[in-house]
Amino acid sequence: MIEIQFSFDGQTVKAQQGQSLAAALTDAGHRSFRTTAKSADRGMFCGMGVCQDCLVTVDGQPNQRACMSPAKNNMIVTQQVPFPEFSGKAYALGEPINLSPDVLVIGGGAGGLSAAIAAARAGADVVVLDERKVSGGQYYKQSADGALLDAQQRQGADLVADAKSAGVTILTGVEIWGAFDDLLFMAQQDENPIIARPKTAIVATGAYERPVIVPGWTLPGVMTTGAAQTLWRSYQSLAGKRVAICGSGPLNLQVAVELARGGAKIVRLAERAPHPVTRPLRAAIMAMSGPALAIKGLKMEIALRRLGATARNSCELVSVTQHKGALAATFQNPGGMQDTVEVDAVCMNAGFEPQNEILRLLGVSMQYDAAMGHLRCQTDDAMRTNIRGLYAVGDCKGLGGAPAAREEGTIAGTHAAAASGFAGAHALRGMHRRLARHRRFQSRLWPLYDIAPRKITDLPHDTIICRCEELTLEDICVGLDDKPGHAGTLKRATRVGMGRCQGRYCGPVAARLVAETTGKPIEDLSFFAPRVPIKPVAISAILAAEEAVNAKD
Repeated sequence: MIEIQFSFDGQTVKAQQGQSLAAALTDAGHRSFRTTAKSADRGMFCGMGVCQDCLVTVDGQPNQRACMSPAKNNMIVTQQVPFPEFSGKAYALGEPINLSPDVLVIGGGAGGLSAAIAAARAGADVVVLDERKVSGGQYYKQSADGALLDAQQRQGADLVADAKSAGVTILTGVEIWGAFDDLLFMAQQDENPIIARPKTAIVATGAYERPVIVPGWTLPGVMTTGAAQTLWRSYQSLAGKRVAICGSGPLNLQVAVELARGGAKIVRLAERAPHPVTRPLRAAIMAMSGPALAIKGLKMEIALRRLGATARNSCELVSVTQHKGALAATFQNPGGMQDTVEVDAVCMNAGFEPQNEILRLLGVSMQYDAAMGHLRCQTDDAMRTNIRGLYAVGDCKGLGGAPAAREEGTIAGTHAAAASGFAGAHALRGMHRRLARHRRFQSRLWPLYDIAPRKITDLPHDTIICRCEELTLEDICVGLDDKPGHAGTLKRATRVGMGRCQGRYCGPVAARLVAETTGKPIEDLSFFAPRVPIKPVAISAILAAEEAVNAKD
């Protein structure tokens, strides 16, 4: 790879061409990227553009996400300060891009690419809009330099290649900020507004990680497990030399193995749930549902032991503090004993939240899944939603895993193409049967873990709940004292969910707190109402898109 360099707060930082700013800064030992209004330091957290916490100022332009911005030679990057002054440099806008494909696919992961391939092979004109610079999604996480670390990345590379060979147009680095009636979508790609009016649309936006909310979860160096995986799989950057991983779910084990193989020392892998051997019947039923995946998990456990680490079950993160330039992570162990480990990075994953903002904005029917703690999108066997011409596949409709997302994508792509006038080019025989098998495995896998949302009111009252607005549990409880009947009322009373991430982390917490206070069950309307823009975007980009739509009308 080509070596480049840029400055960060006056210091020269070396990077590899294609690296994100977050990866390059992490390699250089920088953890804090911005300062909040309350003088707290923040760094990379989600690693996928959701949390909006890794904001930096680039060449005088504030509010640039370090995890999504590529490092470029001779850039001048500075830590972002609270309420940065306008640089005087207007946001440059190019010509609007008008799209009217037969099938528009939103998301370039397992489900989205599979849908695009099926529709294109049926003869439809297909466009994929992908937020990431390199397609493949969170599961396949492609390397920025094209190198393939393992079979999982190779499968993703093959999927991207198949889509391109099928004639699919893939637009990367696209931020979708608006979805409107009659399948009108508005987005931004660099300086170009995008207006898309497809005949049919397939939403495949995936999911983001549910964090472990404890005192200190907002400190620089604390990040989601997926963020650490992105640093390694996409850029070969380690989150730290000494790493603790906590929460619950198979991703934590996989990433522990990957980071250990990359040279990190896994100081603690804390799994909330008891080991599956303590529940042999459930474990056996899960293994029989998916023998290959069960064996893969067992091999990862063995690999981690050979790398000098083991998972500690029934172990839970209690708090994180800063200590002598590192992080001190305290854990609750079986039997009630606590201990503290010193690490460079704390990684956390306690399940997933569907990225369903576009679906909810368009009025798609949702149902709350209490076992998983999130909303599930309602579709028929063709992956059609209740909105005419709109389909949904993959984890954006509820956690189901990449194998299921691929089957759902192929089904949706075939039906969307048929609805656009292109029928029968791809046989679906056996696909629903395979999908049922994948779903059955998932339904038996997750009960072995402990991803049920924790009771927030048990936390210390000074624990930050809303990362963006820096609101503590006490702040929110004061709002609850007014007995609001809805999360929206709580939002207006406290500003919870009004920050740049638009409540993606605190929103589910607010909904649960209101439900506990009122005694009402959680449903679709219990959550914050999605609003345009669903992602931060320049006002000039919104105005340009509006002008382009009016001109076309």
